[in-house]
Amino acid sequence: MFWLFILLSVSIVFPKEKLIQNSDARKIFLLNGNWNIIIDPYETGFYTYRLTPDNNGFFKNSKPKNKYERIEYDFDKSEKLKVPGDWNTQKEKLFLYEGTVWYKKSFNYYKQKDNRVFIYFGAVNYNCKVYLNGEFVGEHIGGFTPFNFEISDKLISGPNFIVVKVDNKRLPEGVPTINTDWWNYGGITRDVKLIETDSTFIIDYLVQLKKNSKDKITGWIQLDGKNFDDVQFKIPELNIDIKLTPDKNGKCSFDIDCLPILWSPENPKLYKIIIQHKDEIIKDKIGFRKIEVKENKIYLNDKEIFLRGVSLHEEVPIKSSRANSKKNARKLLSMAKELNCNFVRLAHYPHNENIIKEADKLGFLVWSEIPVYWTIHWQNKSTFENASNQLKEMISRDKNRSSIIFWSVGNETPLSDERLSFMKSLIDTARLLDSTRLITAALETHYVNPKTIMINDPLGKYLDVLGCNEYIGWYDGLPNKADTIEWKTTYDKPLVISEFGADAKFGFHADSLTIWSEEFQENVYKHQIKMLNKISFLSGISPWILMDFRSPRRTLPGIQDYFNRKGLYSNLGEKKKAFYILKNFYKSKMN
Repeated sequence: MFWLFILLSVSIVFPKEKLIQNSDARKIFLLNGNWNIIIDPYETGFYTYRLTPDNNGFFKNSKPKNKYERIEYDFDKSEKLKVPGDWNTQKEKLFLYEGTVWYKKSFNYYKQKDNRVFIYFGAVNYNCKVYLNGEFVGEHIGGFTPFNFEISDKLISGPNFIVVKVDNKRLPEGVPTINTDWWNYGGITRDVKLIETDSTFIIDYLVQLKKNSKDKITGWIQLDGKNFDDVQFKIPELNIDIKLTPDKNGKCSFDIDCLPILWSPENPKLYKIIIQHKDEIIKDKIGFRKIEVKENKIYLNDKEIFLRGVSLHEEVPIKSSRANSKKNARKLLSMAKELNCNFVRLAHYPHNENIIKEADKLGFLVWSEIPVYWTIHWQNKSTFENASNQLKEMISRDKNRSSIIFWSVGNETPLSDERLSFMKSLIDTARLLDSTRLITAALETHYVNPKTIMINDPLGKYLDVLGCNEYIGWYDGLPNKADTIEWKTTYDKPLVISEFGADAKFGFHADSLTIWSEEFQENVYKHQIKMLNKISFLSGISPWILMDFRSPRRTLPGIQDYFNRKGLYSNLGEKKKAFYILKNFYKSKMN
C-alpha cells in the first residue's frame, strides 16, 4: 500500500503539463542568447528577511518610479550569461558555485489570434521557477529532462520579459542526491523556445514497430484542445496514407501491416513521418527495429548482437563544459565511432535530445538512464515521486527514437528492502509507459568467494538485462587479479558490463604497475578483455569512460585537478594507450 500511495500521488506532488513531442518540428521562437543574471546565494530575491516568500521579489523586474524609491537590484545593469550553457565555465567566480542565479530575458512577441503559446525548456539544473511579466508560470524539479508551460493568457502582444530562478543546490532528498561523481553544472543548460500552436494541436505521438514484430507498425496520436478533426498519418516511402478519427479525448490509434527496412547500426534507416491535423503538419524521422532477449543473449532484428560500447558524460571536448548542441553530439559520437563502437551508455542522467537524434542517424544503440545514483532516500515519498517524474519525462521525450534500446532505472545502488521496492516501482512505471524496450540498471559486484563474482542482486529478477559495474585492477586489486575471476549469475539473462576502467593522466608514461600512467590503464584493459572473453552470458560492455570529465571529488594536484581521468581520451581529445586496446578488441567483435 505504501508504494501504491506513492504512484497515485505523483501528479499531485509534481504537477506539470503534458510534454510537447518533437519541439523542433513546431513553429518556434528561440529565446537562446545572452540573458541578464543576478547571483543570489542568500535568495534575497525570493524571500523576505523573515524567510517568507516575497511578493515583490526579483521576478517582478521592477524599476524605480521616482528618485527616492529603493529597489536593490537591476537586471539590465547586471552581467550576462549565454543560454543554453552552464554558469560554471562561463564565469570563473561561478566555477564551484551552488545556489540560486536569476535569469532575465526581454523579448517582443506577436502571436496570431486564437493561437496558443507554450514556453519550452530543454533542461534547467536543478530547481526552476519560471515567471512571465512578473507572474508565476510554473516550477520544475530535475536537471536533465524537458518541460513546458502554457503562457497564452500571460503573454503580451509586444514587449515581454521572462525571469527564471535557477537553484542547483544538491539536496539529501534529491535525485541525484548530494553525493555524485560528476560536475553539478548549474544554469539553463539546454534550449529555451516559445512554441506557438493552433487552438487544437498535435501534442504527442508514438510510432514504432509492434512488440516482437517486424511487419506491423503501431502507435497513437494525441490532440490537445477542444475541437478534434480527423488526423492524416503518412509514411510516403511505405505507401502509408491513412485517415484517423480521434476519440472524445482527442486520441487516435493505429496498427498497420507493412515491411519496413529495419534500422540497425550497419544500416540506420529512418523513414519520414507526416502527421496532419487541419493546417498543422508535424514531420519526424523514425526508424523501426526489434529488440528482445532470448535466454541470456540480446537480439536486434532477430540477430544476436554484441554491444561494443562506451560510457560518456554530457561534456564537450576541450572546453569541458555542458554539451548541448548538434555539433557537440556529432563530436562525441564520432569519438565513439573511432573506437569501433555500436553502442553508448549515456551516464548518469538523460542527455540532451540532440545526441539521441544523432545516434538515430549514425546507427548507435543507446542506454538512457535517470540519476538514481548511489544512495538516495529510498523511504522518502517525494524522492520516489521525483525519480518517477524524471523517468516519465525521459521516456516521453525519447519514445520515438529507434536508437534507444535500454531504459536504465539507476546506478550502483546498495542492497536493501527499501531500495528494492523503490527500484521495482520504477521498473513497473517504465514497463507501463513503454513495453517494447529493455529495462536495465547498473548493479554492483558481489563476491561469494575471493575468486567468484556472483550476480545475485534481487533487483536482477525484474530486469531484462543485467548491468554490472566492476573495477578489478583499479579499486579492486591489481590488473592481473582479473585473470583469476570467474563470473556466475543466478539469472538466465544477458549481462552488459556497464563500467570498468582505470585513471590515467594523458602523457604520463611509466611501467605497467605505476598508478596514473597510461601504461597502467592499458594493463587494466588487457587483463579485463582476457577476463571478459570468458563470460559466456556477456552481451556487451561500456567501459568507463569515453573522455576525461570534470568531478569535484577528484582533487589530486597535477594528476586529477578536478577531473576523473578514466577517459580513453583526455579532456582535450587526446587518445591514451588503452584506446587502441579497446579499438582492436572491438574490431575483432565486428561481423
